[in-house]
Amino acid sequence: MEGPEFVIAIVAITSIFVVLPGMIFHYITLWRKQKTLMPDDERMLEDLWRSARSIERRIETIEELIDAEEEDQPSRRRRPLSPSRFED
Repeated sequence: MEGPEFVIAIVAITSIFVVLPGMIFHYITLWRKQKTLMPDDERMLEDLWRSARSIERRIETIEELIDAEEEDQPSRRRRPLSPSRFED
């Protein structure tokens, strides 16, 4: 085996046993890094959680007001509640 066939065989063997596993391990490492949340993602998630809790409290307040209004005046037509009444 002399000449270009020898060089092609060496390149093929090197690619299979060195380059290909190196690429695989490189992308596995990147994939594992991306499984965790970055600090910015954690802050955004915390902000969303606080917003959801605030909205939940507002909805509960609205439901309590509507229930109380229905008990006091069942024959009166209900009017929509103003969102500005519930802002913090």
